[in-house]
Amino acid sequence: MTSDQVPPITSGEPHPDAPRGLVARFRNYFLTGLVVAGPVAITLYLTWWFVNWVDNLVRPFVPIAYRPETYLPFGLPGSGLVVAVIALTLLGFLTANLIGRTLVDLGERLLGRIPAVRAIYRGLKQVFETLFSGNGSSFRRVGLVEFPSPGMWSIVLISQAPSAELAASLPGEEEHISVFLPCAPNPTTGFFFYVPKSKIIEIEMSTEDAATLIMSAGVVQPGADPQKKIAALAGMANAARVSNQASLPPVATPAKVEG
Repeated sequence: MTSDQVPPITSGEPHPDAPRGLVARFRNYFLTGLVVAGPVAITLYLTWWFVNWVDNLVRPFVPIAYRPETYLPFGLPGSGLVVAVIALTLLGFLTANLIGRTLVDLGERLLGRIPAVRAIYRGLKQVFETLFSGNGSSFRRVGLVEFPSPGMWSIVLISQAPSAELAASLPGEEEHISVFLPCAPNPTTGFFFYVPKSKIIEIEMSTEDAATLIMSAGVVQPGADPQKKIAALAGMANAARVSNQASLPPVATPAKVEG
């Protein structure tokens, strides 16, 4: 056998691409697990925080003899929340009666005589009546507005028409309506403005789907399959990782010395 026919000598080491594929697969699995577990963990944490916040707020008003920790060797989370729900329900029941309405009217008249408190109370009462009214339409409709520049459309939550005094100050003869434009990824902040009614394109979308679409920056589309949502979020996380790696300067490798 000549030297040209000698088979190449293998060192038995794995191909350099194999570890890279294994690491990439592990990273993708980790990102997918993070996307699945992250929202659940944050939701449980916020729920637990809210329950503890209500408990700490209501517990001082509950007599010691009626607290669960008085008879149990441990505290019972959520007991304050149960008391708050029962108390608010009883308050609503009493308010629906003649005596309750009379007491509420008396309290409102007393608050209305205090200049600083009057403005705060009336504003908060209108907000709560608008948000929690069963027949209200504010923030239950979703639309599109050409914002921030022509050709660019943003999702808005449609509110109510301005008051007669404010509508008279708006330019033009066309009817205006107030809208709230949530920001991504935090929909609790945004812009509030009045826009002509003809400039709003109302769409068939629930406020929950609109909030999800805004928080995910368009990744999670309304009506999408849950598995596709997870895959899309994992792909977005992987794309962000690749983009960050591409922006890093290349690392110089030492030259191989022959012989």
